[in-house]
Amino acid sequence: MRLVIIALGRMKDGPERALVARYIGRAATGGRPLGLSGPAIVELAESRERSAEARRREEARAILAQLPENSVLVALDERGKSLSSEGFAGRISQWRDENRTALALVIGGADGLDETVRARADLVLSFSPMTWPHQIVRIMAAEQLYRATTILSGHPYHRGD
Repeated sequence: MRLVIIALGRMKDGPERALVARYIGRAATGGRPLGLSGPAIVELAESRERSAEARRREEARAILAQLPENSVLVALDERGKSLSSEGFAGRISQWRDENRTALALVIGGADGLDETVRARADLVLSFSPMTWPHQIVRIMAAEQLYRATTILSGHPYHRGD
């Protein structure tokens, strides 16, 4: 199963981008023996439409166009469900075992995600009810993909209860 982070907007060069790259690299190495490839990052342009509703609609079309057939869509949204890292890793394992082609973690733009993306999502996931800066969410998403590979492989990086 291919892992992908689909994000609205470009992340500038700097320490945040370097940290994302570090976690992506670790997840790629740890995921290979588990039947996981990637993660890849797909950066989509933010909409220039005038209204927030029109921006969300245009961004939703771009997001949904990136999804491979038979893929899992996980929409990151503060109104979503909270999962432990173990629970998230378990979901990834289940989807992989169901022969889903890809897992796409979606990070919306400044106006959030359109309802069509939330409705299509296999899981609407919240890292917190708080609103986080886009760069931090991308770091958290990459780190959680890496953490999931360590949990699934029994690596000591994750030391949960």
